[in-house]
Amino acid sequence: MNTLREAVHDYVEMRQSLGFKLSDAERRLLKFVAFLEERHASHITVALALQWAQENPLARPAEWARRLCFVRGFARYRSAVDSRTEIPHWGLLPFRRQRLKPYLYSDEEIRLLLDATLEMPSLRGLRGETYRCLLGLLAVTGFRISEAVNLRREDVDLTTGVLTVQRSKFRKSRLVPIHPSTVRVLSHYASLRKRFLAGRPAPFFFVSRRRTRLTFSRVHTTFYALL
Repeated sequence: MNTLREAVHDYVEMRQSLGFKLSDAERRLLKFVAFLEERHASHITVALALQWAQENPLARPAEWARRLCFVRGFARYRSAVDSRTEIPHWGLLPFRRQRLKPYLYSDEEIRLLLDATLEMPSLRGLRGETYRCLLGLLAVTGFRISEAVNLRREDVDLTTGVLTVQRSKFRKSRLVPIHPSTVRVLSHYASLRKRFLAGRPAPFFFVSRRRTRLTFSRVHTTFYALL
């Protein structure tokens, strides 16, 4: 029988092959396995799962529920080969996320938001143009933020006016045609980007002042500041 550590790797690999990202699951589950090892436990129990999930008493209930959810999925998988495995019930550590009601921005509000990017302070002059182009692209394409910031230079074909979204949701890629007016805006940004980089490498289309990919947290912070 595989060890719990080996089982974690197999579980994550299996789920990813089905299209799930599980970007954080493997790291969390390996920490859970280390927790079990410290207590000389050879299999998953509900008591230990709850203890690990609530290990940090200062964490929010949402985080406790998230940690237990990782264990629950893994326990269901593990129970197929180890009958001693206990699967935490869905009623344990319940937490229901309150989703915010979506707000639809008007064309005028979008215009004002994009105008505000030009007032952003920037040491090298590209920051405002980066966010003007990024937010405008989100507005006209419906991209997820992750899809936009993960665009690489080779994914942006300004000759044919087609963007390539690489391995996004369910690990699928797709082609997104864009309007000529969007091509003009992206072309203008591409020329400013080229001047800013001055021959230095930067794989992502939208770049930070350090020539790296924009982070989600920075984009969110900047968005709220612009609002």
